[in-house]
Amino acid sequence: MAQTLRHLISDAPRVMVVDGSKLVRKLIADVLSSEVPGIEVLGCASIAEARVALQSGEVHLVTTALALPDGDGLEIARAVREKAGQAYVPVIVVSGDAQQHLEERRFTEFVTDYFDKSLGHDALAAFIRGYVQPEPMAGATILYVEDSRVVAETTKRMLERQDLNVIHVLRAEDAFALLTAESLGLSTHRFDLVLTDVTLKGELSGRDIVQRIRIDFAYGKRRLPILVMTGDSNRDNQSELLQAGANDLVLKPIEERLLVTKVLFQLRLARMEGDRDARRQQMEPAPAMPSALPAA
Repeated sequence: MAQTLRHLISDAPRVMVVDGSKLVRKLIADVLSSEVPGIEVLGCASIAEARVALQSGEVHLVTTALALPDGDGLEIARAVREKAGQAYVPVIVVSGDAQQHLEERRFTEFVTDYFDKSLGHDALAAFIRGYVQPEPMAGATILYVEDSRVVAETTKRMLERQDLNVIHVLRAEDAFALLTAESLGLSTHRFDLVLTDVTLKGELSGRDIVQRIRIDFAYGKRRLPILVMTGDSNRDNQSELLQAGANDLVLKPIEERLLVTKVLFQLRLARMEGDRDARRQQMEPAPAMPSALPAA
C-alpha cells in the first residue's frame, strides 16, 4: 500500500492562489477545497493583495501566475521565501509560457515547481491535486539509471513507498538494452518513465540517454517521460537538458516529496494523454467496407 505523502502538513492549511484570472483562481480553489478538508483558500488578483494575505498569517502553499496586473509573480515567490517562518513553503508558478521560462532558466531558487497552462484545465487540476495529496500510480514501472548503488537504494525506497516498480541499472548502455528489448516485444517490462542521473560512469551521460530516447527511439515526452537528476547549478547546462527533451529536472540533494510529486505528475499526464488518444480512436468511424463486386 502506498505511503501517504502530503505537502500540506497543517490540520487547517491556508493556500494562497495568485492569478489575474478569476476563472483560474476558482479552478484551483475548487480542486483544493474538494481534496483537502478544512482548507482556507486565499484568492488574490495582484501582488498587492498577495502581500496583504501574507501579512494576515502563515500560508502552507502558494500558486502564482507570472504576469500579474501590478508586476511579476516571481516577486511573490521571493516575498514568501523571505517572510519569517515561510522558508519551506512550496511555491508553484502557473503560467502560459512556463515551459519557455523553464528552458531559459528564468525561474529562481524561490520557485519550487511550475505548471504550463497550455496543458489544459484537467492537467492543472491533476497537478494541484498531486501537490496537496499525491495520488498513487500503483504498478507504473520506472527505468532508473544511477551509477551509485548507495544513492540508488535510497531513491528506490522513496519510489517504492508509492507502489511504483523500479528497475535500476548502472549504465546508460544497460538502459538502452532494456528499451530496445521492450521496443522489439522481447521484454516483460513496459516502462512508463525514465529517471536518470545526469553524470554516469562510462562514455555516455544522462544527456545522451535523453537524446537517444527522443531521436533514436522516437519516443515523445508523453510516450516516455524523462526526469533528470542533477546537482549542476549552471543554468545553461540545465537548459540544454530540457531542450534536449527532458520533461523536467530534479535538483540535488533529492527531497523526497518533490521527487515523488514530479514523478507522479509526469505519470498522470502521460496516462491522461493515453486516455485521450484511446477516446479519439473509439470516436473515429470504422473504415468503410469495399463494395461487393458485381456478379459476372
